[in-house]
Amino acid sequence: MSNTAWAWVSIVGLFLFGVALALVYSHFQKNRHFGWARFAARVAIFAAISTILYVVPVFQIKLPFAPTFMSLHFDEVPAMIAGYAYGPFVGEMVILVKTLIKLPTSSTMCVGELADFLFSTAYVLPATWIYKKIRNMKGVFIGFGVATVLQVAVAMTLNVYMILPFYIYMMGFSQETIMNMCQAAMPQIKDLGWSYAFFGVMPLNLIKDASVFAITFVVYRSIRKVLHWEDAPAAVSPAHPEEKETK
Repeated sequence: MSNTAWAWVSIVGLFLFGVALALVYSHFQKNRHFGWARFAARVAIFAAISTILYVVPVFQIKLPFAPTFMSLHFDEVPAMIAGYAYGPFVGEMVILVKTLIKLPTSSTMCVGELADFLFSTAYVLPATWIYKKIRNMKGVFIGFGVATVLQVAVAMTLNVYMILPFYIYMMGFSQETIMNMCQAAMPQIKDLGWSYAFFGVMPLNLIKDASVFAITFVVYRSIRKVLHWEDAPAAVSPAHPEEKETK
């Protein structure tokens, strides 16, 4: 990578590392008896799976109505499962570790990774936090609804004001080239502002959020007993709200 790219890697990496330290410090101040070994193992396992889903091309899906530079990827599923099983803090740390692992191989001077970190945080954190407070099916669906609205709003706003301007002014892509790619997939896109956000960004993210939720629901229901084998009693599952919560 160029010196400029490494500078961006360093800046974003330090920022995310600072976020990690702040989150860990805050969490352990409130949970002084929380086990470091168990926490680290949980984050490591789910972050490894999330990283594979994030960086391996075979797990990325192109949609015919989306521009070719946009794709579906499901690296949020392990973070959601971890968040449902062990709490929103663990889910957020999975996202953070996955992002830090990806930074050195960034092809977007870390802007793409930072944007993905913010998108995932806007989705996973509210969904798992609401479920932690309302541990039944109502909490699951309220969390999904709130998280989807928030994540789509964040994705649309950042694409209009950060991501597209970055590609145009920092990486040398022409507006005409990006516009042609967008209109080839979705003729309704008339500009690289909110038309692109509503007809390009929003549909893709709605499909992605619904897919992540559905996969998380099915997978977590199938493996919840394995996730909580060391706990007694078993933890609450989104699919089985009648179970008792693990403390």
